[in-house]
Amino acid sequence: MKRLLFFLLLSQSVALAFAQRSETLLSDGWHFLLGDAPGAEAKDYDDGRWQRVSVPHDWAIHKPFDRNNDLQSVRNIQNGEKKVHLKTGRTGGLPYMGKGWYRRHFTVKASGRTWLYFEGAMSRAHVYVNGQQVAFQPYGYGAFSVDITEMVCPGDNVLAVSIDNPAYSSRWYPGAGLFRPVTLVETGASYVPQWGIQVTTPVVKSDYAIVKVTVSVNSNRQDSLTICSEVVAPNGDVVQNYTQQYAPTSQLKAVHHLRISHPKLWSVDSPSQYTLRTKISVQGKVTDETTTSFGIRNIEYIPYEGFFLNGQHTKIKGVCVHHDLGALGAAVDKDAIRMRLKMLKDMGCNAIRTSHNLPSSMLVELCSEMGLMLMIEPFDEWDAPKCENGFHHFFAEEADNVLRNMVRHFRNAPCVILWGIGNEVPNQRDEKGFRMVEHLQAIVHAEDHTRPVTVCMDQIPYVLKNGFAAPVDIPGINYNTWNYAKAWKQWDQGLILGSETASTVSSRGVYKFPLALKAMATYSDHQSSGYDTEYCSWSNVPDVDFALSDDNPWYIGQFVWTGFDYLGEPTPYNNDAWPSHSSLFGIIDLANLPKDRYYLYRSVWNTDSHTLHVLPHWTWPGREGQVTPVMVYTDYPEAELFLNGKSMGRQKKCDNASSESDSLAILRRYRLFWDDVRYEPGTIEVVAYDKHGKVADKKKISTAGRPAAIQVSSVREGSLAMFTVTITDKNGNLCPQSNNLINVTVRGKATFCGMANGDPTCLTSLGSRQMPVFGGQLTFFVRNDNMTGKNSVVVKITSKGLTETIYNQ
Repeated sequence: MKRLLFFLLLSQSVALAFAQRSETLLSDGWHFLLGDAPGAEAKDYDDGRWQRVSVPHDWAIHKPFDRNNDLQSVRNIQNGEKKVHLKTGRTGGLPYMGKGWYRRHFTVKASGRTWLYFEGAMSRAHVYVNGQQVAFQPYGYGAFSVDITEMVCPGDNVLAVSIDNPAYSSRWYPGAGLFRPVTLVETGASYVPQWGIQVTTPVVKSDYAIVKVTVSVNSNRQDSLTICSEVVAPNGDVVQNYTQQYAPTSQLKAVHHLRISHPKLWSVDSPSQYTLRTKISVQGKVTDETTTSFGIRNIEYIPYEGFFLNGQHTKIKGVCVHHDLGALGAAVDKDAIRMRLKMLKDMGCNAIRTSHNLPSSMLVELCSEMGLMLMIEPFDEWDAPKCENGFHHFFAEEADNVLRNMVRHFRNAPCVILWGIGNEVPNQRDEKGFRMVEHLQAIVHAEDHTRPVTVCMDQIPYVLKNGFAAPVDIPGINYNTWNYAKAWKQWDQGLILGSETASTVSSRGVYKFPLALKAMATYSDHQSSGYDTEYCSWSNVPDVDFALSDDNPWYIGQFVWTGFDYLGEPTPYNNDAWPSHSSLFGIIDLANLPKDRYYLYRSVWNTDSHTLHVLPHWTWPGREGQVTPVMVYTDYPEAELFLNGKSMGRQKKCDNASSESDSLAILRRYRLFWDDVRYEPGTIEVVAYDKHGKVADKKKISTAGRPAAIQVSSVREGSLAMFTVTITDKNGNLCPQSNNLINVTVRGKATFCGMANGDPTCLTSLGSRQMPVFGGQLTFFVRNDNMTGKNSVVVKITSKGLTETIYNQ
C-alpha cells in the first residue's frame, strides 16, 4: 500500500510539472453586493442573496443621475480660474463612489503554478483567495497579476474582491467595479511569467527583417529547459523557428534572433501581424505554451522633418479617447470598441491617445488589428493633486511600477508608437519638475528603447522658462497654438506633437445665431453650437490645428480632444450648471452619432473617399427672413449653394489664412460657407465641383414636416447590435427638432444593454428602455449571444402617435 501511495504521489508530481498552460476567463458566476460586507472574504461566507452579475461590470452606469453625486469644490488654476467653483456633473452625476464586493467560486486543475490576472479593477481593490488577502491594487486602470499557487487547493476555491471608490477621486466618470476581464491562469512548473516575452524588430528592410525575441522563464526544476520560438506569417504559414536548450536555472532570460524574408510590414493601411509561438519544454514535454501577436514595422522621429512610418512621412491624425463607452459605461466591450474604431477610421483618423490612463488590452489589440497608431499614457496625476483623493496619494510608491507594467504589457503591439508619462501635471510650474521627467522617462527607456517618450504640457509660459520640457524625447503641447512657433525655436528636439488640440464644443443638431467665433459661450439650454465655432478659453477651432499641421513640417500631428463625448467634464457648463453632466468636446456624441464636426475632420483627413456634408438642418419655424448661414464640409475645392432653386453663389476655399488668424477668415481655408443666406422653408442644395471645375457631387436638405414615422437601422459587431432610431416626416426627412419619447421592447434570447440620445443634459437613466430623442435621433444596444435562427430576437420600437417599428434579428 505504501509503495502504491508513493507511486501515486510521484505520478501526480510529474503531472504537475508537465501541465500545459490553461487560461480561463472568469466572466460568469459572480455574486455582487453594493456596499460593505465585513467578513465577505471568508471562503464559507453566505453570498446567496447577492446580485448575480457577469464581469466586466460597471455598477454605476445605469443608476439614476443626480446633481449631488460627487459634488466637487475646485479651483482649476490651469484653466485660469480665480476662485473655487462647485463642479456639478464633473464625474457624470453617477454614483461611482462607495464600496462593493465581488465573489466567485473557481476550480483549480492539476497544475504547477496558478495565478490570477486582472485587466483592471476600479478601484483600490483588495483581492482574497480562500479567505487570504493576496493583492492590493490602488490604481483602477492598472492591470496586475498575482500568484496564488500556495493559496489554492485542488477542486473548489473562492475568489473575493472588495472595491473602494472614494469621492473626489476623478475628473471624469471612471466607472466602478471589476470593469475589465479577470482570468485564471494555470501552467506547468516551468513557465513564462506575465508579460515575459518581448519582441522587437531591430532590422526592417524590404527584403528581410530581423526579429529579436526575448523570453523570460521561471522554473523550480533542476532539469534543463528547451525553448522554441516559431513565427507564423499573416497567411498562417510558419516562416521561421528556432530551438535552443538551456542549463537548469530558476530564472532564465533567453534571446532568439530570427530572420524573416520579404516581410509584410504593419502600417495604417495594411496592418499585417505575425504570431510568435513560444514553447517551454522539460524532458521533452511541453510545460507552457504562449502566443504573441506582433508586427514588423519601422518608426522614426526625424528632427525638423517629422514622423515616418516604414520610411513614409506620416502626419498623426489622432483623437483622444476616454475609456467609457457611453450607454455601456466603463465595462470594457470589444464589440463596442470595434464599432467606435470603425467610425474613426472612416473619418480618416489614424491614431488614438489613451487619455489619461492605461487602456484595456482589447483597445490595443483592435488598434493593431485595424491599423490605428497608439500613444499610451499611464496616469493623470503625479505627486501634486488634481483631485482630493486622486492617484497622487499612491504616486510615490506605485508610479514606477505602473510605468514598468505599462511598457511590458503593451510593448509588443505594433500600433504603439509613443509612450506618455503625464498629462498637464501641476509639476510643470515647479523649477525642479524636470527631474521627475528624467526619472519617469528613464524607466520607460529601460523597458523599451524602440519608442520615444512624451509628456503633455499646457503650462507653456512656465515650461519655456524652467526647462521642464528639456529632457523629454518628444515635447507634447496641449492647446497653446500661439506658443508653438516660440517653443519650437527654443527647444532642441526639433519636433512638436499636438498632444491635445481643439477642445471645440458642440451639440449635435443645435445651432446658435449669429454665427461667430466664441470662447466659453453659454446658453439657457446648456448646449453649444453645431457650427463648430465655439471652444474653450484655452483652446481653438479645428481649422487652426489643420493649418499648423499643413504649414509646419516640425509639427508631427495632433490628438484632438476628443473623439467621443464622455460622461463628466461638461465644459462650458461645469460650474454649478446642472443638469449638464457629459462632455460636449466629442466629434461623435455619447450615442455614437456623428456631429457635424465629424465631417469637417473627414473632409481634411480622409484622402481615400470624398466628403460632402451640409449644415445646418433646414427646419427653422420662426426664423423666416433671418440670416441663417450655410456651411459645407467637403474635400472638393469649390461648391455652389441653391435655395429653392436660386443660386446663392459659388464659393472656393482660401489657402492664405494661417493658424494665427483670429477671425472667421481661418474657416474659409477648410470650409465653404455662405454667411448671408436668409431662411425660407424649402430645399437647400449644394453642388460640389472638382479641381477641373466639373460637377462632382450634390446634396440636398429639405424642411421637415410633422413627425410621422420611426426609421430604424442597425449595425452589428460580433454579438452586439447598435440600433439607430430616427424620427422622420411623411417624406422621410429627419425631424431635427423632435423630442418624441421612444419605447423599446426586446423579446427573445437577447439582452438590452443601454440607450443614449447624445443630449448632455438628459437625465434619463442610460439603462432605461424609454427615452426622448435628441435632434430627432437616439441609439440603443442589444446583445444576442444565442442566435438560433431567423427571428430569434424581436425588437419593437414605439412612440405615441407614430407607427410602431418591429425589427426581427
